Amino acid sequence: MKVSILLPYKENFSPEYAGAVSLFVKDTVKISNYKKNITVYGNTSYKKGFKIKYKNLNLKKKFLNSTSKIYVKSFLNEELKNNSDIIEIHNRPLYVKPIVDVINSKIILYYHNDPLSMSGSESDDDRMYLLKKCEYIIVISEWIKKRLLKNLNVDNTLLQKIHVIPHSTKKIKNSNLINSKEKIIIFVGKLNSQKGYDIFGNVIIKILNKNNSWKSVVVGDEEREKLTFNHNRLNIMGFIEHNKVLKLFEKSSIAVVPSRWQEPLGRTGLEASSRGCATIVSNRGGLPETITDGIIINKLNEKELFKQIQLLIDNKKLRNKLQKQSILNFKLDHGVIAKKIDFVRGKIEKKFCFSINKKSKLKILHITNFNQRYFGRLHFNTGTRINNGLIRLGHNILSLSDRDLINFSKTFTDYSGSKYLNDLVSKTIDNFKPDMIILGHADKIKNEMLSDMKNKFKNLYIAQWFLDPLSRRGPDYEKNRSRILDKINSIDASFITTDPNSLDFKINNSFYIPNPCDSSLDNLQNFNENPIFDIFYAISHGVHRGILRKGKSDEREIFVKKLQKNCKNIKFDVFGMFNRQPVWGEEFISCLSNSKMGLNLSRGKPIKYYSSDRIAQLMGNGLLTFIDKETRYDDFFKNDEMVFYKNIDDLSEKIKKYSRDIKNAKKIARNGYLKYHKYFNSTLVAKYIIDRTIGNNSSFYWDK
Repeated sequence: MKVSILLPYKENFSPEYAGAVSLFVKDTVKISNYKKNITVYGNTSYKKGFKIKYKNLNLKKKFLNSTSKIYVKSFLNEELKNNSDIIEIHNRPLYVKPIVDVINSKIILYYHNDPLSMSGSESDDDRMYLLKKCEYIIVISEWIKKRLLKNLNVDNTLLQKIHVIPHSTKKIKNSNLINSKEKIIIFVGKLNSQKGYDIFGNVIIKILNKNNSWKSVVVGDEEREKLTFNHNRLNIMGFIEHNKVLKLFEKSSIAVVPSRWQEPLGRTGLEASSRGCATIVSNRGGLPETITDGIIINKLNEKELFKQIQLLIDNKKLRNKLQKQSILNFKLDHGVIAKKIDFVRGKIEKKFCFSINKKSKLKILHITNFNQRYFGRLHFNTGTRINNGLIRLGHNILSLSDRDLINFSKTFTDYSGSKYLNDLVSKTIDNFKPDMIILGHADKIKNEMLSDMKNKFKNLYIAQWFLDPLSRRGPDYEKNRSRILDKINSIDASFITTDPNSLDFKINNSFYIPNPCDSSLDNLQNFNENPIFDIFYAISHGVHRGILRKGKSDEREIFVKKLQKNCKNIKFDVFGMFNRQPVWGEEFISCLSNSKMGLNLSRGKPIKYYSSDRIAQLMGNGLLTFIDKETRYDDFFKNDEMVFYKNIDDLSEKIKKYSRDIKNAKKIARNGYLKYHKYFNSTLVAKYIIDRTIGNNSSFYWDK
């Protein structure tokens, strides 16, 4: 699951001048379970950054154009390529609408400040829109949550979208820290009257004049408001790196946060508490939420602040108690907060899986060649089998026969029919809104169209299954390799009838599937009959013509001809070679019923697990099946379920053996039939395609 984090424009994501939002993102992302898939986007002028995947959005400003609009547009240009599942927007509700209007990623909006003071959420309608459009809203304090909900009448469904997750800091582990505290009173923040620096400055001069052994440190700056205070034991340090601020808190005994304005939360309070400072905060906004043990000033003025600081100076026992309890009771550790954020992300991830794995009706668009133009002659194919399996699982299946559509729609301007097909599929996706698209040999479907659909529908999964040989030692290697890889950038998972690890090229997220049998198609039980022929073998030359191609030869003809010569007294029923036409449809089933045994011989050199779909018809209808040992099918079947041969001579002897030992031949055929129908049926194969596509690692017999 990919996550993109969009910072506010000009939020400095760097150690030199990191604000509260940058620190929050940095501290939680680097320990998130999703960190490998998170990209932070921002506009930072400082070159030194955090060790987190970061993309700087360099803007080309235009006269009279809104910088925020340019910034969001620049982000969208990147995001359309990144294709994230979640977009997390920090502290800019105004960014939500232009992003939602373009892409369908799930939105998490973070509020670090008062929602009523921010463009895009000032009005009741604005905030109601955000609650409806955002998947979740994270606020850093209960106070912000109250402000967000002010004047709104929201139901429980919308209320559950809001999560209170405060800022955090690294919890101190030094239990002896209190003993090393110095007599320092610290103030950290903007040096302006809103932060109460004017009150602090006047008070600290009096405190230092009265208490000669104490000193004070001030960290921060302010360009717009100049407040000047001087004392020989008052050290005004300006802005310093965050790690150095934390070290100062560790040395300081008392921290003061006397804000006038309604602080959304206030990092100074929580960081000071985490480092064992006896902390004084004003009762403004979310400030009281930052401390577990400290002093809260309800009426902020110089007299009250002086009183509370002097109390802590005079009462060492109280001061030490607050210091120790602050460390002991501190809960806002990075690890705790990162887990809370990951929990929210995980709820979205589970929704992705829920829509696929849990709901009773999954909408699947299954596109393959159902051969409707051949009037049922090619009905007994794998596309039909998988389709049957999908339907048996209880899903809502919309089936499109791509090659039939192409055949029926060819024009002079669209000779291949591809343009019509892709336009039809695109419009079908718009209307049907499937949860998953499954492609089977749908070569004319364009990768570009699928990519557009994935950008448009973020929860859409796409899978493909492919039956043809992919071995370099097999037929049509380059062609088939190109076909399976053609749409790989848009495919979530690929399913092939060869062991993926045995190929000399890589197919991303690929899985082996057996050729499935189907109880509605493979319903013979030849082991219960006494067929007139010993061995059935058929190949499918001229699939679309329905007849043998003139001058067409096949290496398997040489093998079968030699096999017949070795087995002179064996009755072979062979189709598709030796000038005997192939058989199709119901005639194929009728011919299949006439034999006790079947030869499963595929084109090319044997490779691990590959077989043509003929194996499903042989095993599925109860014929004793012979297969080359090099296919490694003995990983799935025992010798009393299938017969494995090493070479043509070994095969010849075994055919002769089982033609005489009818009783044992029927027993093996029955065992193989039962096992194939139990473990390699179309319903299980269809379920496997769905499960592996969505990342469900449920157990299947062939995928141990």
